Amino acid sequence: MDEDNLPLETRLNTETGRITWGELERHFARGVVVRVQPELDLVEVAAAFVRDDEPAVMAWMTARQVWRASAEDARDWHDRDPALWAVVAAPWVLVQEPAATPSA
Repeated sequence: MDEDNLPLETRLNTETGRITWGELERHFARGVVVRVQPELDLVEVAAAFVRDDEPAVMAWMTARQVWRASAEDARDWHDRDPALWAVVAAPWVLVQEPAATPSA
């Protein structure tokens, strides 16, 4: 099966990767970075964006689980330089910080 015949979620999953603030900064400057809270599945959210599933996207936005990255987010990422998970759902770049793991 070639890449064009893969289910959308499978294709998006293969396109998901780690990104640093330095790599993300130019996309933020273009205003296309969208934050996704850790409790959501990044690939599921990206698929909703690609499919233009407005009810799902609006529900996440209303619940403040998904939002366009702000200047405050950018400052925080600049200061901490965390490794973020990212996937492109053109024209958007969706990013998610890994959920904090409890210390043992």
